[in-house]
Amino acid sequence: MSTTTDEGLPEEPTGTNEGLPEEPTGTDPLVPRPAATVMLVRDAAESIEVFMMRRHAAMEFVAGVMVFPGGGVDDRDRFADISWFGPKPDWWAERLGVDTGLAEALVCAAARETFEESGVLFAGPAGGSGAPGIISDASVYGDARAALANHSLSFADFLRDEKLVLRADLLRPWDNWITPKEERTRRYDTFFFVGALPEGQRADGENTETDRAFWSTPQAGLEDFEQGNSFLLPPTWTQLNSLAGRSVADVLASERKIVPIEPNLSLGEGSWQIEFFDSGRYNAARNQRAPLGRGREAAQ
Repeated sequence: MSTTTDEGLPEEPTGTNEGLPEEPTGTDPLVPRPAATVMLVRDAAESIEVFMMRRHAAMEFVAGVMVFPGGGVDDRDRFADISWFGPKPDWWAERLGVDTGLAEALVCAAARETFEESGVLFAGPAGGSGAPGIISDASVYGDARAALANHSLSFADFLRDEKLVLRADLLRPWDNWITPKEERTRRYDTFFFVGALPEGQRADGENTETDRAFWSTPQAGLEDFEQGNSFLLPPTWTQLNSLAGRSVADVLASERKIVPIEPNLSLGEGSWQIEFFDSGRYNAARNQRAPLGRGREAAQ
């Protein structure tokens, strides 16, 4: 499985300066790797809910951090020969601000990673006329899900073997974050998507990279962060703020203008400070305890 929800922000170091890199070395910034992250949403009694997971404490990258399903674009996501229903790659290219080939790869990666990490499949039966249906029980593809995760099966081959069509119409473009240039470990150009949980399907978080998975209102996720019970990187924190107080219908109807956000890092008073359009509020809310597995003990 490709690295999960790397979300365009630096690796977590130990100590109190969470979410910011160690002293960088070298001169040329790393080239960001394209990645896709999906916010699964559903309506609940009081508010919209979003599916979240916590990274294993032993993970080398962003351990103990709350994330959405997602990861890097696989080479086999590019120009994949698959059945496709919904907006064509050129539509996605215009919205995402990328070329058609990368747009297709990002949508494929978004659907693939969501299935690998949460068991939710944005697909329907191929063939027939009109709009295809939507898979109501993705658990029957458990073996294929495992094969996708260990890279022994491509997403295109999976869809073709099972006579399925990718339902690109179930996804919406939402945001784009790029890892700061100062990060010398790895950088990502991460595109955020949003999609409603298909009726009958269940998000389970059964993967090797996370140790906790649950549905949460955006407000509850933000409050947990503020109270020191969890850790959110700026992109995740920003997305939760963007979803708060909305319904699934409202979210899916949104026409978002995708403008790349690349935070700046500055070294002041011996520590790194992150700067982006809402960094004042983020830094005020940021808890002072390292994520589970990084430095000090964190809340379970």
